[in-house]
Amino acid sequence: MYFSSIRRDWSANPMREMLAGAVATFALIPEVIAFSFVAGVDPQVGLFASFVIGIVIAFTGGRPAMISAAAGSVALVAAPLVHAHGLPYLLAAGLLAGIFQILFGLLRLGVLMRFVSKSVRTGFVNALAILIFAAQLPHIVGGDWISYAMLAAGLAVIYLAPKITTAIPSPLICILVLTAASIGLQLSVLTVADLGKLPDSLPVFGWPTVPFTLETLQVIAAPALAIAMVGLLESMMTASVVDDLTDTPSSKNRECTGLGIANAAASLFGGIAGCGMIGQTVSNVKYGGRGRLSTLFAGAFLLVLMVLLKSWVSQVPVAALVAIMVMVSIDTFDWSSIRTVLVHPKMSSVVMVATVLVTVFTANLALGVTVGVLLSGVFFTFKVARLLRIDIDRNEAAVQLTYRVSGQIFFASADVFVEAFDIQDAAGLNVWIDVSEAHFWDITAVAALEKVVHRFKAHGIAVEVLGLNRASSTLIQSIDSPITPQEV
Repeated sequence: MYFSSIRRDWSANPMREMLAGAVATFALIPEVIAFSFVAGVDPQVGLFASFVIGIVIAFTGGRPAMISAAAGSVALVAAPLVHAHGLPYLLAAGLLAGIFQILFGLLRLGVLMRFVSKSVRTGFVNALAILIFAAQLPHIVGGDWISYAMLAAGLAVIYLAPKITTAIPSPLICILVLTAASIGLQLSVLTVADLGKLPDSLPVFGWPTVPFTLETLQVIAAPALAIAMVGLLESMMTASVVDDLTDTPSSKNRECTGLGIANAAASLFGGIAGCGMIGQTVSNVKYGGRGRLSTLFAGAFLLVLMVLLKSWVSQVPVAALVAIMVMVSIDTFDWSSIRTVLVHPKMSSVVMVATVLVTVFTANLALGVTVGVLLSGVFFTFKVARLLRIDIDRNEAAVQLTYRVSGQIFFASADVFVEAFDIQDAAGLNVWIDVSEAHFWDITAVAALEKVVHRFKAHGIAVEVLGLNRASSTLIQSIDSPITPQEV
């Protein structure tokens, strides 16, 4: 079992894996450079991080075929720290964030992903596709006719080349064709070299140059925790998307720990912290990436391109990278969700749309997902609370009034439970409250039962509670409820 897993992750179709990783690498370049500017650091800081994270997480991560690198969500959190205290404090915060993530993995907090509904995941994916496309607009809007022609040619190559051959991923063909055309025709177009300073050496190991004092810890603790949480959230969401795309499971707890190790390593080599990149991951999976080799090659190839082949990569037209990212955004968007939004339950559709809107308008993936999860919880609670049913059986001859309760009684349905009991209707009768088909979940539910029993007794009405299941009875006894065992 162990050796078959290693063979599947590292040895299955190595050529396909490396070509898929190469596509992901070219999809990384424009985003990593752009996110570096968002964070307020030189492009080489983001590129160094992406080298290291990609290589390390290939071995330590819990989701094969997932691409991780310097990401926009982390950059947004990191920017205020950089502006206020400088790059060394960002590196220290990244190191501490990595430690936090390792602890989260060891504490097995990856299980929290179970609380993220499919509606939230769909909204997350759609919002990210929109953000990826929006990030390309500055390179598209206001360009000259040559830029538009290059973009159109790039998209044509990407979508038409597979009809001729699938041996080489079409985005790589796009890179080669547009670069050759740009150089051969001496076209005046924006190139990778125009995006910012590229690395001219290998990353060097070194501790962040900050004082190891309590004051430093106070400065970096909150940003580090925010980086850790945002990074884990985006990585867990990306891993879930790959699980669905490949019909294979992943270890969320291992991914937490692996990302922590990768971010700690990136910080020690002068790079910003990062997380899973859904657009690049979808691209990798689409072109055949299934194992860890594609992740490793994406990181290693980025290092080779940026350092050893820097002079060549510098001449790649930005239009070619934009064409790839437009393709990534189109492939990432769940187009079927447009049709199903009118078919699915209204609450699920509201959650999906809210996740998209919050994420797009705030450019904050973590906030969008958080809102989606909260709405899912509220709607689910509301739906379960409405399932509470109380039937009344009145028997005047036996001087008996029986309330038959079915459903879930908890904080959201407790008031409905209390309001169902009418003291005046029970006057002169003995009351039975049959809860054999109900369950009391929390202290609010127990308090509601106590309130009902107390009201009847205060008006001189005999009352018995029947049919409490073992779990509910144990809860009542554990909180020293005044309901007596005879009543239970």
